Amino acid sequence: QVELVESGGGSVEAGGSVRLSCAASGHTSRSFSMAWFRQAPGKERELLVAVALNAGTPYYADSAKGRFTVFRASTKNTVYLQMNSLRPEDTAVYHCAGGRTYGSIFDPRGPDYWGQGTQVTVSS
Repeated sequence: QVELVESGGGSVEAGGSVRLSCAASGHTSRSFSMAWFRQAPGKERELLVAVALNAGTPYYADSAKGRFTVFRASTKNTVYLQMNSLRPEDTAVYHCAGGRTYGSIFDPRGPDYWGQGTQVTVSS
């Protein structure tokens, strides 16, 4: 089993920045991968970024390119999502997700593990 623990959500004014963190603990594999999704009220879940912990270039959705950056911790199964130049439309519940493989992130059935979610609210 793998547990994902998220932190860093909160309220911020438009144009500000937020850094989210997600730590994975348990029986992670060598190919374990992590990602960030978000879901705004009345909208479908949206994949933002995905990255394998051991290697590779992160994937960025169009909505995340330019303003969002994902970082991997060097010694822990931890990823950070740095979000800059935030807009009110970025308001959503942000979920960390994990997969046994990189491909698991993109499986239509969804990743293997989910964090509890953290609310990010961007005010005008």
